[in-house]
Amino acid sequence: MSRFNRYWCAVCLAVALIGCGESPHGSVSADPPTDPRTDPNQGPPTGNGDGTCDVPPEAQEEDASDPDTVIGDGTPGSCTSGAFVEAVARGGVITFDCGPDPIVITLDRTAKVFNDQNPDIVIDGGGKVTLSGGGGVRILYQNTCDEQQVWTTSHCNDQDHPRLTVQNLTFVDGNAKSEEEGGGAIFVRGGRFKVINSRFLNNVCHDVGPDVGGGAIRVFDQHQDRPVYVVNSTFGGEGLGNVCSNGGALSSIGVSYTVINSALTHNEAIGYGANPQRSGTPGGGSGGAIYNDGNTFTLTVCGTLIANNTANEGGGAIFFVSNDRTGTLIIEDSVLENNPSDGFETEGYPGIFVLANGDPQITNSVIQ
Repeated sequence: MSRFNRYWCAVCLAVALIGCGESPHGSVSADPPTDPRTDPNQGPPTGNGDGTCDVPPEAQEEDASDPDTVIGDGTPGSCTSGAFVEAVARGGVITFDCGPDPIVITLDRTAKVFNDQNPDIVIDGGGKVTLSGGGGVRILYQNTCDEQQVWTTSHCNDQDHPRLTVQNLTFVDGNAKSEEEGGGAIFVRGGRFKVINSRFLNNVCHDVGPDVGGGAIRVFDQHQDRPVYVVNSTFGGEGLGNVCSNGGALSSIGVSYTVINSALTHNEAIGYGANPQRSGTPGGGSGGAIYNDGNTFTLTVCGTLIANNTANEGGGAIFFVSNDRTGTLIIEDSVLENNPSDGFETEGYPGIFVLANGDPQITNSVIQ
C-alpha cells in the first residue's frame, strides 16, 4: 500500500460516519462540523505532512496581527457574505471574529479586489473559516486590467499591485462555469498573488474548452514574471477534487508557479479534444492537477504530493507546454503517482506531458 493510500485510509476512518469518498456533486451533511469539506478537523489536512522543502521569505505568511478589517463581532451570524465582499473591496489586512468554532461563509456574489484601494490584501481565516461559492459563484477575483475594478497604471499587465495573499482558509464549491477564463475559486490577473496554509475542495470551472482552466485557481500576468507561491496547501482529496476542462487544480498562461509542501489529489481535467483542439471536439482535457502554457515560465514543485489526478487528454498530473521551449519544469523531493493520462504523456515521465527547455529537472522524487 502506498504512502498516499495509507494516508487516505486514516482520513476515511476519521470521517466514516459521513461517507468518505462520495461524489463531489452528491449530497453532504447539513451540519458543518461533520462536513469534510468545511471542518478542518474532519476534512483533508492542509498541505503535505511529508514535505520538508524550505520556504523562501517572500512565500511565508503575512503578518495579520494588526488587521485593517475584522469581519464579525464574535458571533457566527455576524460573519456574512456582504461583510466579506465589502472588506475585500476596501483591501488591507482582513481577519475574522466569528466565534470559537469553524464557520462557513457562503457567498451570494464574488468578492472583488479594487485596484485603487489598499494595495496589500491579506485574507487570513485563522484556520477556522471556510469561504464557499455555494456551487453558484466564483469566490475571489482580482484583475488589474478590468476597467470595472479601476485602472491604476498604463501597464496593467505588469504592475506591482494589488498584492493578494490568502492564508489559513478553506475554499469550497466555487463555480466559474459562467465565467470565460476559469478559476473556480480564485481568478487573478496582474499584481502579485500567493496561497499559504489553505485548502481548495470541490471547485469547478467550464467542463470543456481548449484554453479555459483552473478548477481552483487561474492566474495571468504576475509583476515582473515573478512566481505565484503555493505553500503548504491542499487541492482536492477523495470525493473532493477540483474539476475543469484543463488544470483541475491550478492553471495559468505564461505564469510561473512554485508549489511547496502541498498536496494535489483527485483533481480532474474533463475536457476533450486537447489544445489545439481536434476537429469536431470542444477542446481541453489536459493537466489533471496542473496546467501551464505559454513561453518563458517555470513550474517548480518541491516537497509535494501529486496523486490520483486524471486527464482525459495529456498530463494526468502536469501539463507543461512552453511554446518556444524556453520554460523549465523542476520537480524536487516530491511524489507523483497514479495520475493517468487517457490521451498522451511524455515517454519516461508517467502522468506528465512536457515540452520545455530540455528534459524536466527531477531530483530525489518518485514519479510512477
